[in-house]
Amino acid sequence: MCGRFVLFTESLLDEVGNLPGVQEVHAPQGTPGPRYNIAPTQPIPIVRVREELAEVDPARWALLPQWKKDMEGPPLFNARAETVASKPSFRTAFKSQRCLIPMNGYYEWHKDGSTKTPYYVHPDQGLLWAAGLWDTGLDRLSATIVTTAATEEMEWLHHRLPKFLTSEEIGPWLAGEELLEPSSVRGFATQPTDPAVGNVRNDYAELI
Repeated sequence: MCGRFVLFTESLLDEVGNLPGVQEVHAPQGTPGPRYNIAPTQPIPIVRVREELAEVDPARWALLPQWKKDMEGPPLFNARAETVASKPSFRTAFKSQRCLIPMNGYYEWHKDGSTKTPYYVHPDQGLLWAAGLWDTGLDRLSATIVTTAATEEMEWLHHRLPKFLTSEEIGPWLAGEELLEPSSVRGFATQPTDPAVGNVRNDYAELI
């Protein structure tokens, strides 16, 4: 699963402009600033691409399906790849409302003996692009991260992993291809991090 992540890059729009097939980037509503402990229901930037135009917009991290009438129920911040095409909460977005969710890295907790240790997971360089879905229930733009079974590299940490996309997979994902197998992105670095990350009010660079 993915319940906390990090996005601190100051060159997000440049990174989006370098995505395959993107010729122009718009950020009409602005994007949230650098953060080191992003939690569900908080605003995150999502990337949607139409033809050669990429739009970067702030969205609630936890999907609000179009049919939702209130804010009751658990936040839908992850969507399991195994059921995303059939589950009522996600199936409409899965068909035609795809997006990318950028991150510098994410946190995952692992039981080490009698305690749970948070780990910061990140690539050697650059951003991670997670497969996402968006919707506009309750007149709010919202999004969720698709997760799969963990890869062999990462299953020691947790049995689930966000569906991270390679540069070659980004276009097909946005165009509607399924791509629901475990991520082909490899080469993650992991490091134990400050337990203070467990409190969503803590948001500063020293957490990683």
